[in-house]
This record gives sequence, C-alpha cells and structure tokens, in this order.
Amino acid sequence: MGWCGTELLAAGLGDGTPLFLLLILFLLLVLLPGTWRPLEPRRGERLAAFRTQDGQAHVVDSYCPHLGADLAAGGHVVGSCIECPFHGWRFRGEDGKCTHIPYSGKVPDFAKVRSWPCCEVNGMLLLWYHCDGTGPAWAVPEQPEIITGDWVFRGQTEHFVDAHIQEIPENAADTAHLAFLHGPAILSGSDLRYTKSRLWDFMKHVWEAEWQPEPEPHRHCSRMQLQHTATIFGKRFPLLDLSVSARQVGPGLVFLNFKHAFLGHGIILQTVTPLEPLLQNVVHKIYYQKNVPAIIPKFILRAECIQFERDVTIWNNKQYLPKPLLVCEDAGIQKHRRWFAQFYSERSRRPSGPKGDLDW
Repeated sequence: MGWCGTELLAAGLGDGTPLFLLLILFLLLVLLPGTWRPLEPRRGERLAAFRTQDGQAHVVDSYCPHLGADLAAGGHVVGSCIECPFHGWRFRGEDGKCTHIPYSGKVPDFAKVRSWPCCEVNGMLLLWYHCDGTGPAWAVPEQPEIITGDWVFRGQTEHFVDAHIQEIPENAADTAHLAFLHGPAILSGSDLRYTKSRLWDFMKHVWEAEWQPEPEPHRHCSRMQLQHTATIFGKRFPLLDLSVSARQVGPGLVFLNFKHAFLGHGIILQTVTPLEPLLQNVVHKIYYQKNVPAIIPKFILRAECIQFERDVTIWNNKQYLPKPLLVCEDAGIQKHRRWFAQFYSERSRRPSGPKGDLDW
C-alpha cells in the first residue's frame, strides 16, 4: 500500500526480485478550478486529474466506460463532474459515478469510472495505490511551514535512475558509502573519474549518520540523522556545519529537513516514482525560509544535486543483489531490507522476461 504519484503507475521490479506492492509520489500539479490534466503513464494506468468548480481535486480512470473515449483529451469539468468529450456522459469525481447522460432519461446504476483515493499535501497531488484494492493505511504528513507559507518553493531537480526501486532509499542505511563516495569536495563535481583529483584534495566532507525505523503506529516510516562538517587543509570549517533529519514515509517520499546556524532552515522533498520496472523518476523540491535570499537554498539544492548524481552514476551501472555479501559493519543494510519488506506483496505484478537458464 502506498501514496502514489498521479502521473505514473508502474508494474514490478524485475526477475529474481520480490513482487512489488506499492508505488510512489511524484507529481506537482497546477490545477485551477474547472480544469483537467491528462496523466501519461509509461506502464500501467492512464488517469485523469481534474479540479471541480469548488476547488476539490480528483483522479479517475481516463477512459470512458461507454465507448472508451479519453476523458482527459477534450473533456470538460462541469460542476463536480468531468464530462466525456464524445457523448457528454458526466462522471462525479468523488466516487466516479455517472450522473448524467444527455440523450437518456435513465443512468444505469453500474455506470461509473474508477475513482482513486487522493489528497493534496505539501503542494503535491497524491493518490493511494494498493494492488489488492485496500484503502489508505496512513496519511502523508503535512509540513507546517509549507502550509503556512513561511517556507517558499525555491527550485527543483529531476533525475532518471536506471535502478531497482529499493536501491535509492537503501542509501540511507548504507552509512559506509558516505565517506568514500561523498567525502570528496563538491568542487570536484559528480563525475567519478575526477572526484578524487588532487586539485580538490584540500577540502573534505565529513559525515556522521544513523538510520533507524520508527515504531508503531509509524512503522511505515524511518529516520536518518545526519551531521555534516567540512575540513579545509585538515581544519574544520564551522560555516559549513549542517544538521539533516531525513524522514522516509513509505517507500518513495523523503522529508530532508535541514538546519544551518547562519543560513536558516528549510526542507527538500524527495519523491521516487517507478516509470518502468528498473527505471525511477526522482524529484527534489526545496522549500526555504522566505526571508533568506533565494541564492542560499539554490546553492544548497545544487550541492545536494552534485552529491546525488554521484549516487546516480553508481545506481545506473550496478546490479541489484537480493542476497548481497555483507560484513558486520553493513548491518544497517540488512535492517533496512527487513523494514522495506513491508512494501511488497505476492499479488503485485512481475514483468515478463526469459525463464530458466540461458542455453549456450
């Protein structure tokens, strides 16, 4: 079960992996009252998101059950309904029920489209997806400073990652990689051929991190506490000290809450949405104190982007190992996998592929 991005619903993970249950958060939709937007999937469902005249957002299956016309291709919002562009059938956003057929005196009771549970939170329109059809089991938390407007949107980045969905959140529990991959100065960039260049060896990033799952009733959440310092010519540079609390909600939404002694307080919202079995869309949106010059959060987002792209290079070229070779210092990875296992189901679809051994 999980809150999903309304744009994309993908199908599985790949041969030899557990069957995948839930999908993730993705899309920031700008929907004015009385407007609709088509949602184009790479795999899976085609949906239509629309906002009614009273301001409520809804998500329904896009194809009209009458003759299959696309509600999001020329349809109109009429009151609380979306109207089919083909014959004018109207479907209520709340429950998908057909309320009006312009040339018929009676609407069949079974005439409806699927209406997806959805919510708007932190500037995103999210829907709930469960392969068994079960309703929402938890709510996505609001970030109060975003709701009140104390923190304002200052930019976003977007990446496409050729990797198993689990690789990305698992990074939080893999604390051993921080010093090796993210220790070299961000001045050296994200190209791993040059990050260890002696030219930038005078500066190092130092990380202290701890990952833990949360207890009930928030067992679908986990938290990483991260403390960052930097050294220049071997001496600590306090101006670059940064405290980060990263809370993961479900398998694909992360609240990266960070605080700096001089540069203020803000958050990066990370969403991971599967587009295909081994292709993920990752978006980072930064919100920051509105009284802080925009250049500060844009610099933070750029620094985060450089570090993230180092991970992307690894993910894009690695293989997911269901049974990795671990040492005792990697205990956090095994702990994370046990926590993440709650997001899998035997009823999730598995992508088709060759079966058995290759015949050479």
